[in-house]
Amino acid sequence: MGKFRKLGRHAAHRVSMLRTMVSQLVKHERIETTVAKAKEVRRKADQMVQLGKEGTLDAARRASAFVRGDDIVHKLFTELAYRYKDRAGGYTRLLRTRIRIGDAAPMAYIEFVDRENELREAKPATPQPSQRAPLDPWTKSRASQRWAGPKISQNSRAEGL
Repeated sequence: MGKFRKLGRHAAHRVSMLRTMVSQLVKHERIETTVAKAKEVRRKADQMVQLGKEGTLDAARRASAFVRGDDIVHKLFTELAYRYKDRAGGYTRLLRTRIRIGDAAPMAYIEFVDRENELREAKPATPQPSQRAPLDPWTKSRASQRWAGPKISQNSRAEGL
C-alpha cells in the first residue's frame, strides 16, 4: 500500500476508508471530505485512473482488488480512461471549501478535472516557448560589438603602416 497519513485510524480501517472514498469518487466524480483525507484519496484515485489507461488484464485485476464494485472498475476502464487518454497526470483537483462546524476541520471538494459541471474550469495548457537557435559561445555579443571597436589584427596593422 505504501506510506499514507495515519488519519487517526488503524491500518485496516484506513485502507477500507480509502477504498470506499476512491470508489465513491469514481462513481460520483466529486465528493466533499477533509483536506487530509482528500490528499490521500487523490493519490489513490490518480493511480486507479492510470491503471484504467493501461487497459491490460493485470491492471484490471489490480484495480478491482482496490475499488469496490464491478461498475466502478468498468467506469475506470472505459469512460475515465478515454477522457484522460491524452493527459499525463493530475486527474483530480482539490478545492478547499469551508471549516466544518463542530471540530473546525478544513473541508475540501475533490473532483475529476475535465468533466461536466466542474466547480472550476481546467487551466489551458501553457504554450511552449518558441525554439531559438543555440548560441555560439565563440561569437561576440551585440553589445561588445557596439561599444568596443573592431578588433585590429596583426595583419591589418602591418598593412596600415
